[in-house]
Amino acid sequence: MKILKVSTPFITSPLTHICKKSLSSGIFPSWLKFSEIKPSHKKGDRTDITNFRNISLLTSFLKILEKVIYPRLYQHINQNNIIATEQYGFRNNSSTERASFKLINEILLALNNKLTVSGIFCDLENAFNSINHDILLSKCEFYGFRGKTNALLRSYLSDRYQRVLINNNSSNTTTFSEWGKIRHGVPQGSSLIYINDLPNIIADPSKPILFADDTSIIITNPSPSNFKENINNIIDNINDWFRGNSLSLNFDKTYFLQFRPKIVVKLV
Repeated sequence: MKILKVSTPFITSPLTHICKKSLSSGIFPSWLKFSEIKPSHKKGDRTDITNFRNISLLTSFLKILEKVIYPRLYQHINQNNIIATEQYGFRNNSSTERASFKLINEILLALNNKLTVSGIFCDLENAFNSINHDILLSKCEFYGFRGKTNALLRSYLSDRYQRVLINNNSSNTTTFSEWGKIRHGVPQGSSLIYINDLPNIIADPSKPILFADDTSIIITNPSPSNFKENINNIIDNINDWFRGNSLSLNFDKTYFLQFRPKIVVKLV
């Protein structure tokens, strides 16, 4: 990036031309579709590949073109109120604090109204890496991204390649894998459109709260006898939705919790 900033007077004109040409033609430059994956250890056994997070290293020129495209897509989303109100991730005036407040507030309101209340906290397995491109593009078209815009998104997702690089600190060497074609997955934050219709399949009076792909569902019911049936119906609905959208739950990190008021006994 330092080199790009120093070179700004010389590269601004050709970069502007490339960006305009890409927007007008609906074609994303093929030379920007290569990325390198650097595994980053999270925790646990280093011989277990699931204990590593994949960090995608992208070219600086790719990030520039993405920053040109993004505000145009975001403007369409905002003007048409496309993103569900239950979604709190990767948006202005939205945050984990707002999502947490909504979650806690729904639980407390239910307890104050003497309702039976519980929560299903879903974790999707490799959500960003599992997104089906065809399903995503069909949803984009449904939400109004058509014509050259849809063609540009399709071009952006297709014929992408990546390879893995591993640094060996002991020998001070770097090992590369062969280039492989990417058939599924998107950058983080791109899942908002993909998961946008999930709240529609969750019946009232249950309240879904989403932060990107992390899904929490607060379930309330005035009748304890109908509570179990309500839970089972919601679980069946979300499982059907996940399967239909080529996603799967990480059952090791998905939890069901029932909330009860704390009873305080005052001794006189």
